[in-house]
Amino acid sequence: MHASNRAYDHRQVALTTKHCKEKAIALPFRAALGLETRCASNVDTDLLGTFTGEIRRKGTAIETSVTKARLGMRELNLPLGLSSEGSFGPHPFLTLIPGTQEFMTFIDDERGFQITEQIVSTETNYNGQSASKASELQDFFVKVKFPSHGLIVRPNMHRSSIFAKATQIILSRQTNMVIFKGLQNFNELERAIEKCKLESSDGMAYVETDMRAHMNPTRLRVIRKLAIKLGRRLQKSCPECNCPGWGLTDSVPGLPCVVCSHPSDTAKLEISSCAKCKFKEQRERADGIEYVDPGECHRCNP
Repeated sequence: MHASNRAYDHRQVALTTKHCKEKAIALPFRAALGLETRCASNVDTDLLGTFTGEIRRKGTAIETSVTKARLGMRELNLPLGLSSEGSFGPHPFLTLIPGTQEFMTFIDDERGFQITEQIVSTETNYNGQSASKASELQDFFVKVKFPSHGLIVRPNMHRSSIFAKATQIILSRQTNMVIFKGLQNFNELERAIEKCKLESSDGMAYVETDMRAHMNPTRLRVIRKLAIKLGRRLQKSCPECNCPGWGLTDSVPGLPCVVCSHPSDTAKLEISSCAKCKFKEQRERADGIEYVDPGECHRCNP
């Protein structure tokens, strides 16, 4: 274990957020590092992409997170920057259930490094359903935690068709297609559904979860967990150059099967590295696991 790093005591970091992410991020960074967050809330992060598709995200989630952080640093004239970016859809490993993938980037221009941590979770209310009236959605409301979590309503298109969904996103960029966001009131939701039905090809509205952080306490909890993870990484110093941010960055597959000893794709070794000097260390798994079950073995379970 490398020594705790307090290089950021009483320093300020520019947190680029339009949607109140400081509620999840500020305390973990203050507790772990003594670092105070300043919100760069005048940066219009929607210009980098919106969940509802009016503006398409041009880069990857990590690239967008880095861009956000740099915009905030520029606005507040600070050498330290922080931001996050999320993606939602089928879980990358458990594809039959919805998942969330959050990325958080920290930039230190004084020391000349940047790191991005991520978290993959099933802790999400990400969902959507077509309806002709709000009274049809009682089970859906329970599932998505309405009204504590906001909803979005737009004209329905046949969601079974990938082409139709793509067409809707394109149209929403090119026209003033009606979209109601941040709905947390039943009467407002009902009125939005009635208006969107009139714009729909099938007389239905599409109601979906609002995944913006200030409308989604469940997402904020995941962001807080990621902030804790990144803060802990920044506490650790590189054993070679003493730069903050030492942490797990890669792995080496080959953990053997407990039955046949054949190497699997599961990580056998963990690689930690420094974002500045690129020094690396390779070690056995920290969790002490030495074998995989036959179900994860290509020989036993081809």
